[in-house]
Amino acid sequence: MVINSTYILIAFAISLVFSLIGTPLVVKLCNTYGIFDLPNSRKVHKYSIPRLGGTLFMPSLGLGVVVTLLIMYQGINKDFEIGVSNVMMVIGAIMVYLIGIFDDLRGMKATHKFIIQTVAALLFPLCNLMINNLHGLFGIHEIPIWLGYPITVFVILLIVNAINLIDGIDGLASGLAFLILASFAYLYHELHAHLFSIISTSLAGATLAFFFFNMYGKVGRLKTFMGDSGSLFLGYVIAYLAIKYQMEQEPLGFSYREESLLISFTLVFLPCIDVIRVGLWRKFRGRSMFEADKTHIHHRIMQMGLDMHQTLAVIITLFIVICLINYGLYVGGLQSAYIVGIDIAIYSMFIWIVEKLNISTV
Repeated sequence: MVINSTYILIAFAISLVFSLIGTPLVVKLCNTYGIFDLPNSRKVHKYSIPRLGGTLFMPSLGLGVVVTLLIMYQGINKDFEIGVSNVMMVIGAIMVYLIGIFDDLRGMKATHKFIIQTVAALLFPLCNLMINNLHGLFGIHEIPIWLGYPITVFVILLIVNAINLIDGIDGLASGLAFLILASFAYLYHELHAHLFSIISTSLAGATLAFFFFNMYGKVGRLKTFMGDSGSLFLGYVIAYLAIKYQMEQEPLGFSYREESLLISFTLVFLPCIDVIRVGLWRKFRGRSMFEADKTHIHHRIMQMGLDMHQTLAVIITLFIVICLINYGLYVGGLQSAYIVGIDIAIYSMFIWIVEKLNISTV
């Protein structure tokens, strides 16, 4: 147990240090070639900020995982195995990473990005890595493959775009992602699934390093945004970890655990429910669901008069409260369907209060 924990810390440290060293170089590159996120009417920042900070997520993750596994297995040997689903994740992650970089550098239509994301999402069910059991949610357990395929693709696309779209203020996407990844690192460690624990903690290290520069870097010096390359990549890996954790099917998944789907749901609930709310709000008003505006949760909270750091604290607190409530309700024996309903009610009440406070400040 102690040895495995040591490997997790090694992966975290390697990724963290690599990102801490690499980010100033990326910022310098952006400054040299004029690669900035420019302010406009729908963005909250007022200055041109280097936007490629998230490009270090993939190399940091890769370095942390590979070096740690080599140390763990003392080189490549018969115990060193990489499954098909892991290869699929790498291919899909590279796809969303590259379209993110292209979008950051040249720009890309939302529909084109969505098509490529869909192709990357299809890689999961094609290697039988999917949502195949609702674990009693609404009284449903095993679901057929023909239903599991589209549900899995939808969930992947939802998580990827939720992380991407909630990246609207300093520290929000990276802060939520760090908490989610740290949680999965612990959860996989408890399952003795060391590869996935190392993946989680390695990406958490890179995310924490970015959080530091994004939150506390000075404008014109070391402050940077993650860009689509970072947010799409984060979303894709989190989607993989969430779907992998809840899956019940040997050898791709784990043994049946009643709480596994609820845990994955809880960790990605807040960013996902917000993007669903915003999408439906636009649709009901006859607008495109892909149209950019200022209706996300962080925008609405800031419109109450809070600054970015205060808004970040409010949303992170909401995330933690929902996680604690779900844990308490589950331990108390409440069925998952009721817990999901309570989560939606909490979020809806929170948004209702925010909207009321916004009206009162007009």
